[in-house]
Amino acid sequence: MSETLLRLKQIVGDKKAGTKPIVPVTAATWWRWVKARKAPQPFKLSPRVTVWRSTDVASFVKHLGIAPKQ
Repeated sequence: MSETLLRLKQIVGDKKAGTKPIVPVTAATWWRWVKARKAPQPFKLSPRVTVWRSTDVASFVKHLGIAPKQ
C-alpha cells in the first residue's frame, strides 16, 4: 500500500477550489509552524512540488486536538 501525499492547499484548504482545510490556518501560519518545527516537515518531489505524508499530518491534527472536518 502506498502512502498518501498532501499538497499545501489540501492541508490549509483552498476557497477557490472549494477544498476544506484539514488544519484551519493560513498558508503563512502553516509555513511558520514548519519552519519552527511545530508542524510536520515536508519533502520535495521536484523543485516546485512540496508534499507532506498524510499520516504525519493526521498525527499532527490529533496532537492539536482538532476535530476532523466532515
